[in-house]
Amino acid sequence: MTTTATSETTASFADQPVDRQFIAGQWREGRSERVLTDTNPFDDTTVATIRQASKEDLDEAYRTAEQAQREWAATAPNKRAGVLRRAAEILQERRGEIVDWLVREGGSTVLKANIEVSLALGITREAASFPSRVHGRLFDSNTPNREMRVYKKPVGVVGVISPWNFPLHLSQRSVAPALALGNAVVIKPASDTPVTGGLLLARIFEEAGLPAGVLSVVVGAGSEIGDDFVAHPVPRLISFTGSTPVGKHVGSLATGGDHLKKVALELGGNAPLVVLDDADLDAAVEQAVTGTFLHSGQICMAVNRIIVQAPVYDEFVDRFAEAAKNVSYGDPAQEGTLVGPVVNDSQLDGLKDKINWAREAGARVVLDGEIEGRVVPPHVFADVTPDMEIAREEIFGPLVAVLRAEDEEHALALANDHEFGLSSSVFTQDLGRGLQFAQQVQAGMTFINEMTVQDEAHVAFGGERNSGLGRFNGEWAIEEFTTDHTIGVTQL
Repeated sequence: MTTTATSETTASFADQPVDRQFIAGQWREGRSERVLTDTNPFDDTTVATIRQASKEDLDEAYRTAEQAQREWAATAPNKRAGVLRRAAEILQERRGEIVDWLVREGGSTVLKANIEVSLALGITREAASFPSRVHGRLFDSNTPNREMRVYKKPVGVVGVISPWNFPLHLSQRSVAPALALGNAVVIKPASDTPVTGGLLLARIFEEAGLPAGVLSVVVGAGSEIGDDFVAHPVPRLISFTGSTPVGKHVGSLATGGDHLKKVALELGGNAPLVVLDDADLDAAVEQAVTGTFLHSGQICMAVNRIIVQAPVYDEFVDRFAEAAKNVSYGDPAQEGTLVGPVVNDSQLDGLKDKINWAREAGARVVLDGEIEGRVVPPHVFADVTPDMEIAREEIFGPLVAVLRAEDEEHALALANDHEFGLSSSVFTQDLGRGLQFAQQVQAGMTFINEMTVQDEAHVAFGGERNSGLGRFNGEWAIEEFTTDHTIGVTQL
């Protein structure tokens, strides 16, 4: 198998156009009649213009991946690891350019963009260790002269559907482990972030020496290729990150069609941050502000509900509102900005509706501000009741609901009174109390005395209930992106 690039670093991504499809090792125009205009959500300047992929393009990407995967899986583990290590080096070398792309294409602030590159680096370096961490198992058999062997193998071809909020990392979180373990990958990035969600990664892995055809990126409209991306007979696993309604549709297509396949679904959230009556309020306020307003709240783990025990409720609300008032918002390219633009007009309209619903429902407006363009300043609503829409829906914006809990038992009930269960946190100076509380929260992740927005490449990441299926990162990623093959060996 030939590779598509050398290991030498070129001057910059500017020397390598990223306004085309990357299919079967070739950079070319898509065959759809549709053209995607990729714009900066802060100032509406055009970032890229891309002719979109058709069903024919998608089929070519999958069919080529199926062929290329066999030889890639047979490649020595140290060589696969070498490609991942080189990809990590390129991510680090090009950090400045990648940050700029994230700011321009997705409205990321400089702070958030740097965090995202670091997260992508972390999972790439972690994945580079996976080829040497895959182990089969031997079992004694109940049948004489037989030995049972369980081999762990790549699933084959993985389809990755990634979102627009952390496009680089949330693509790479699936792409890097899948490739490291011998799979081929086809990415369908979000239409709002096709470059940072897929095409930059194609350039990086091409330069890192990944063989042609092992990775393709199809930029296409969901209405044209979305269902086919999931239902196509070639992929054996679909990794999706996005909203719960779309995730349920993806899961239905993947498991209810003619070609059954595995799914890894990381879906919506409505993270509760609980402040108990013995909490360090300085720490709770600081973490709540960052966890609520980082990347304009457009994070599945963002703090949506702050649940405060009655004895410290009033003091917390006053201190939190004062801190939120000092949050910098506006141009995401400016150093120090925490809240930039939301990604598109649809998202903006949804936030305006949530603000109006909260007011109409009787929530107390503690902090608000004038919306300018797509920049929504921090909004804080207090005295929220659990039946209000602002407490029930995933917000995905710089809005937050504060609820009063009469006691610890009530705080736990409020935290669990939801369809979601991704991330959560609790603040208390009694770590034993915090651990006991955390173990009762119905979520995939709970953090004591920290905000809800956390992700480490070697630790399980995922949710319960309507927040998804499966786990990413570390040993859990190895399980997700491999399958077991049992072979019985009988000595005659």
